[in-house]
Amino acid sequence: MSHISRWDLDKTYLRTEFDTVRDLVRTAFERPDEKRTNPGAATLLREMARSGISIHILSGSPEQMRKRLEDKLRLDGIRWDTFTLKPNLQNMLRLRFRALRDQLGYKLPALLAARAKGSDSFTGVKETLFGDDAEADAFVYSLYADIMSGRVDRTAVHDIFEKGRVYEDVVEQALLDIERVVSEDVVERILIHLERQTAPRDFQVFGNRVVPFYNYLQPAFVVHEDGRLPSDGVLRVAAEMVTLHRFDGDALARSYLDLAKRGHLRGTRIDELESALATWEPEASATAKAEVKRMVTGLAKHAAEARARWTSPREEPMPDYLALVGRHNPRHKKKKKK
Repeated sequence: MSHISRWDLDKTYLRTEFDTVRDLVRTAFERPDEKRTNPGAATLLREMARSGISIHILSGSPEQMRKRLEDKLRLDGIRWDTFTLKPNLQNMLRLRFRALRDQLGYKLPALLAARAKGSDSFTGVKETLFGDDAEADAFVYSLYADIMSGRVDRTAVHDIFEKGRVYEDVVEQALLDIERVVSEDVVERILIHLERQTAPRDFQVFGNRVVPFYNYLQPAFVVHEDGRLPSDGVLRVAAEMVTLHRFDGDALARSYLDLAKRGHLRGTRIDELESALATWEPEASATAKAEVKRMVTGLAKHAAEARARWTSPREEPMPDYLALVGRHNPRHKKKKKK
């Protein structure tokens, strides 16, 4: 296993609404073919799997939705290695109503358990994590990363769980799993889809390892630079943005520039994208071919800005997780337009 990519589903991969009871009911009864994928997400996920990355789904959707969600992923041509869903029925039967919406007490223990279970085969294997800004993904993923690197010890984790009102038996199992994992710097990037259009500056508290993004070409640029996605994979994501979502070459290049200005790109591997054009072009439509070539041509001038602004996540201080835990689940109701 060369690399692990862990993905949330709702509002990360899927365009899901669950802000009202009506939304939840509609989502639960949607057929797989009715579920909408965020633009570019399926192409990026397919390309990452194609490159040999191990795909692990970790979603807050209830276990009862497994068949519909798996059928949807199959329709999109996605293959995965593990698929974890939230045991909400079990939580209800045990009268654990806090657990129905809590993400800290669900996702963090699940991440630790997965790593502990495969501790022998996972040693040295790094991870890229995908989530969204609707719930607690940036907080949970960052905390997981710092636990794994040894920067947050068991006592601190216990205090964070306690302040987050996580059930005691869940805390105990998570602390046992921390003892079982190999302490190493495993999380390479945390990519957060700005589904609610949260300002990227709101995530600065977590450091440069967390990359907020507006569209799926942006994480494609990031994981390409990290060596986790081949150049033709980036071009295919860009082509989808052109053919299905009306991006032109300038808009594609601006997606790169936005990340460069925020310090998330090193400004490398542009020449590899240029070289990949020749082998990719035969599969592309005329429109996509022209706009993607325009994009690649425009990236060279933005790479200098990326190099000037790049900040390594390893050079940044650790977030104060205990201070942040009180607002770790910032779901709020959006006002619906009448």
